Amino acid sequence: MVVIGLAGSAIAALTPPLDPPAGQARELLLRELSKPEYQTSKSNFFQQLATWIADWFMSLHFGSGGSGFPAIGYLIIAIVVAVALVVAFLVFGLPRLNRRSAVTGALFGDEDARSSDALRAAAEGAAANGDYTAAIAEEFRAIARGLAERSVIGMFPGTTATEFAREAGQAFTAAADGLERAARSFDGVRYLGKLGTEAEWRAVAALEREIRASKPLLARVLS
Repeated sequence: MVVIGLAGSAIAALTPPLDPPAGQARELLLRELSKPEYQTSKSNFFQQLATWIADWFMSLHFGSGGSGFPAIGYLIIAIVVAVALVVAFLVFGLPRLNRRSAVTGALFGDEDARSSDALRAAAEGAAANGDYTAAIAEEFRAIARGLAERSVIGMFPGTTATEFAREAGQAFTAAADGLERAARSFDGVRYLGKLGTEAEWRAVAALEREIRASKPLLARVLS
């Protein structure tokens, strides 16, 4: 009997309470949904979903004296989290694994399905052939596509080089001036018929390397 009593005490010590207070239950759910693995493909939709789930969970009135179902609290948490993960998977797909290949579309008025790596390679190839006009355009596109792949800046039809540079400059403040200069170089070779120079391309290429190796301010990362 003593052994059984000790075993029961040990199991009870290792088992989380099945009747958490309402505030604790909501905190546990939000803490679980905010883990890095759930935030990989973070978006406004997923944040709203998490908030809705937490609010619904609160409506069950967990805790002593509540009118919900306190005896199965953790079971409901597990079911809700599982449903949230399934929805997130259906909406966003496999996180990070398909991010780089999935970001395609408009780049400053042109439809372009190339990755940032492909754009950077095209820029380097053009520069090697002495075509610095094309090299500048491709390198600037590589910067924009790279930030879209990292979910830092969203690229949409109609986004101009100047608008992109302004947004990116808020995420990479140390590179803000360089981004504005690069945008002017891009507009010059893309729309104004100017011939690019080697010095301009090297400046844009150095900027691309700097931004690629830097971390953006968290406040500017797409959520």
